[in-house]
Amino acid sequence: MRRIEIYDSTLRDGSQGEGISFSVSDKLKIVKALDEFGVDCIEAGNPGSNPKDLQFFEEVKKLRLRRARLCAFGSTRRSNVRVEDDANIKSLLSADTPVCAIFGKAWDLHVTEILKIPLESNLEMVFDTISYLKGLNKEVVFDAEHFFDGYKNNPEYAMRVLETAKSAGADTICLCDTNGGMMPHELARVTKTVCEKFPDVKIGIHCHDDCGCAAANSVCAVISGASSVQGTFVGFGERCGNADLSTIIANLALKCGFEVSGDIKSLRQTAMLISDVSNVRLKGNKPYVGKSAFAHKGGMHIDGVMKLTRSFEHIDPELVGNHRKFLTSEVSGRGTILPKIQKFIPEIDKSSPETARLLAVLKEREFYGYTYEAAEASFELLIKKQLGLWKPSFVVEFFKVTDDFPTSDGSMQSSAIVSLNVKGKTEITGAVGNGPVNALDNALRRALCVFYPQISDMQLTDFKVRVIDGSATASKIRVLIESSNGGESWSTIGVSSDVIEASFTALTDSFEYILSQKGE
Repeated sequence: MRRIEIYDSTLRDGSQGEGISFSVSDKLKIVKALDEFGVDCIEAGNPGSNPKDLQFFEEVKKLRLRRARLCAFGSTRRSNVRVEDDANIKSLLSADTPVCAIFGKAWDLHVTEILKIPLESNLEMVFDTISYLKGLNKEVVFDAEHFFDGYKNNPEYAMRVLETAKSAGADTICLCDTNGGMMPHELARVTKTVCEKFPDVKIGIHCHDDCGCAAANSVCAVISGASSVQGTFVGFGERCGNADLSTIIANLALKCGFEVSGDIKSLRQTAMLISDVSNVRLKGNKPYVGKSAFAHKGGMHIDGVMKLTRSFEHIDPELVGNHRKFLTSEVSGRGTILPKIQKFIPEIDKSSPETARLLAVLKEREFYGYTYEAAEASFELLIKKQLGLWKPSFVVEFFKVTDDFPTSDGSMQSSAIVSLNVKGKTEITGAVGNGPVNALDNALRRALCVFYPQISDMQLTDFKVRVIDGSATASKIRVLIESSNGGESWSTIGVSSDVIEASFTALTDSFEYILSQKGE
């Protein structure tokens, strides 16, 4: 088993993604998460680019990392400036990291048309910078920027850049598909040529995802001889993003038989943590770590998985810290619904009339617009009601919402009145809010707290509205609400041609669900 180094650039290349802005605190949290996972090297930023990165490198020195080596990133010296006098090199050294990553041009087009210097001058810049850092006992990673485009345009010069980096003492030479335009078969061929040319140097790979091939290209490079992979842990970065390490790590370890650093069983947990800190929603369909990566909806698929998991799953989800889900929908079979019914009536089976009746009700409601795969709490209430196991905690007698616009400060204020009957007692409560749904939530909560004070810590954490047909203003509306009481969370749904009614249905389900869980 050949060992592959994992080199994470979330804090540098990832920070260049649209909408990403790390605070110093964010960067420190991500360093801790990556180190705990077990990556080999963390490219933590460019100390010469901004004051925030300089502050981060001062703070990160206080951390005691278990495994990861910190790396500061910068460019070769500038033309006509001595390396020891170059301001960016001085900033790089001020970070005081054991590893320095230096990028230099490997595409002659960039040398002559962007830097506008002679080709030989670029080679001198590469040599001087690497040899200077090696003289200071730094581990040096040389990023051959635009290498693959350069190789296609002028292979002789692109290889001379690598030769120069090697002769200067670079520990790793990383081949960069900076434009993200390479196809796997092309990249594999070129990488193999480089690895054969430089058998005694660690060859790395750095891919962008502009063609959707970054992960595939990275795996192909490793198969072709590369032994270090650069990327960002959940794939975000400039333009279409960087190679996604969460996918690459799993593919190399579980599919290709390579030894990789990192605790694979914490792959999903680490990806979720980094996404949360970055304020980026982790895509549900992301391979291995997405919430839908092992979610089954079709009745035939679910039946197959329940009999033999590998019939519809390429790996055991627990290997990467994920879990399988059986989604409830109109295409679900009895095998999906049965385990949910058996939670309440263990002796029931597929042939029971209750199972057939519930399946028919589910399909009818989904035809109307309900979808329960993301609203498990509402589905549980539906099951209990259909099985005659439901005793409501409260009954809504009426509700009313009004909007006042504008108020004295120019904003809009909504007010709501709710009348509830709880165990024969009526409670009428009014409240105001920032919009009609917030007003209804406040009024409903205030009325219920008279009878059920334990719900005071419950709060609405997410609210989604979707139009589910194309009838413009007469469209049917689906509302999904996520609620939490700090220790658990649950989701409910409402559907109506009136967005207020749909929202109120989801709200009442949310309160009913948690009260039923508490035995009220």
